Amino acid sequence: MQSDDRCDDGLKSLHDRVKANEKLSKLSQQKNTDREAFAKAACEEWIDVRSFGQVFAFKDDSVSVGVRGPVTIQQAVSVSPIDIISMQITKSVNSQSGKDGKASDTMGTKHRVDFALYIVHGSINCQLAEKTGFTDADADKIKLALETLFENDCSSARPEGSMEVRRLYWYRHDCKTPKYSSAKVHRLLKVALREGIDKPHSFEDYDITLDKLEGLEPRIFEG
Repeated sequence: MQSDDRCDDGLKSLHDRVKANEKLSKLSQQKNTDREAFAKAACEEWIDVRSFGQVFAFKDDSVSVGVRGPVTIQQAVSVSPIDIISMQITKSVNSQSGKDGKASDTMGTKHRVDFALYIVHGSINCQLAEKTGFTDADADKIKLALETLFENDCSSARPEGSMEVRRLYWYRHDCKTPKYSSAKVHRLLKVALREGIDKPHSFEDYDITLDKLEGLEPRIFEG
């Protein structure tokens, strides 16, 4: 999928994309849709489907297909409590002409966080990757996306340089059924405030250590 401001093909919804794809459109129009064939075609067409999965269920359409993706990324959690700072903002112009004074909607509120360090965990399931056709090349693209997460993503809420990926630990198991669970791997990372610091203001205010598991070494990206 593409956000509206980056959509360059005129397809504004998932349903539009299915109908624009000759193979998927033909499969969805069948009286008894071959769900496996539909899911396979969707995975071959789109990296986000074969990575994260997708539910295809449209009104007045016989197709209803669910694809379970191998890639899962958890919610980002702040290491320390954060302070949300609010401030009043005003417009410099009216939204509409023909008014003598400023409109009643010229006042607003913005919220910001001066500093926070977030940890995000994720995983790629090998068995589900085989089912959707997710490849090592796809995994490299996911890794690159994480490394460059905030590039070309500036806005008034996220000014250029205000957010960055500081470190990425990338593990690869040597077998389809790993001997260490994802939860155990996630617990290897230890992050704690340095002694004598009550309120963090920078990445360097934390002590970051990484425990080890035999036979499992990460590739480390330093932002």
